[in-house]
Amino acid sequence: MSKLTIDQLTHPQKVRLLYKTVLRLHRGLPEELKELGDKYVRDEFRRHLKCSPMETQLFMTEWAKYAATISKQLGIKGKPLGKIGDELDVECVEMLNDDQVVQLYELMLAAKGLEGDVITADDVRKK
Repeated sequence: MSKLTIDQLTHPQKVRLLYKTVLRLHRGLPEELKELGDKYVRDEFRRHLKCSPMETQLFMTEWAKYAATISKQLGIKGKPLGKIGDELDVECVEMLNDDQVVQLYELMLAAKGLEGDVITADDVRKK
């Protein structure tokens, strides 16, 4: 029996494979990052179940880049080799829409343990 290549997988199979790969990579993270990351991944993949084909392509590309980055940072043994994560450059942040800025802000609060603070897309638009 021959193994399937990525190109032979259906779209749902590719999404599932990427989802499971990211969760598997998170096992190598410190526990608090793993919990936060797993929750975020679940929410993001659920949120994008019914997006347009163009959004789906971008979504899959960005999550594949994330998986590759985390994989390099964890190394072969799955333990951090140094710094985990990457800095967001200004150009990347400026390309985000209001809802994405809110989501990024909420993620930052969760990472810092300040989840009680709330900001809405309307707050972002006022600035």
